[in-house]
Amino acid sequence: MDQKTIFITGTSSGLGKLTAIRFAQLGWRVAATMRSPEKETELQAYENIRLFKLDVTDPNQVRSAVAQAIEAFGKIDVVVNNAGMGVYGALELATEEQIDWQFAVNVRGAMNVIRGFLPHFRANGGGMFVNISSFMGVTTAVPLGSLYNMSKFALEGLTEGLYYEFKPMNIELRLIEQGGSAGNNFVNNTSWTRNDAISAYDVLTDKVSKMMANASANPESLDDPRIIVDAIEAVATGRTMQFRTLVGQAGKDLMELRRSVPIEQYLETIAHNYR
Repeated sequence: MDQKTIFITGTSSGLGKLTAIRFAQLGWRVAATMRSPEKETELQAYENIRLFKLDVTDPNQVRSAVAQAIEAFGKIDVVVNNAGMGVYGALELATEEQIDWQFAVNVRGAMNVIRGFLPHFRANGGGMFVNISSFMGVTTAVPLGSLYNMSKFALEGLTEGLYYEFKPMNIELRLIEQGGSAGNNFVNNTSWTRNDAISAYDVLTDKVSKMMANASANPESLDDPRIIVDAIEAVATGRTMQFRTLVGQAGKDLMELRRSVPIEQYLETIAHNYR
């Protein structure tokens, strides 16, 4: 059996790094990408992991990283679009740069990587894109997350829409809808919208930021990131053919609630939790 190769974005920490290590341990060849590969030491210890410099928001850098990975390994079988970030806070207070950056990383970044690999997948007669979404891509769960939700809803729509044009070429798509997981350092990877001249959102911002800080300080309240890696492994290896995989109890509980009541009741239930 030919040794398979996986290309993963955002592997400098958290889920991306754990995924790179898991597939290396499974015997796959791994193209691990990050903005500053020169700072990475843990992944370099694996003989079947190669590091590549990549900022997914830069189309030229995407093209370069894709070409380098193909040159290094010959063939890429699976691409995991994991790189992402979150902007939280009131939309009114967001800067133009924050709005653009949220879309650029979480949506356009995935698009850049997908477009970069399409010629390779077409030439090979197939391949797979695994897009790392969130349960907030299918349901709103936290106030002040409109921009993050927008980006993940967009990623969901992009992935589902691409199904129809990729299917005839044997190019597969999968969505992993994860929740908050321990070790992802979400608080430090979150940008908050702020404007000291406007206080209308202060109370809600204080409640949401404290909730996130408490969750980060108590990792036992978060999902074990290994169950997310398990889900990625399951779709990449073909153990499951699910298009969408919802991971974690919090996301499953929210989806069950959302499906069981009218949307007005669901929204009010979430809002009530932060009053």
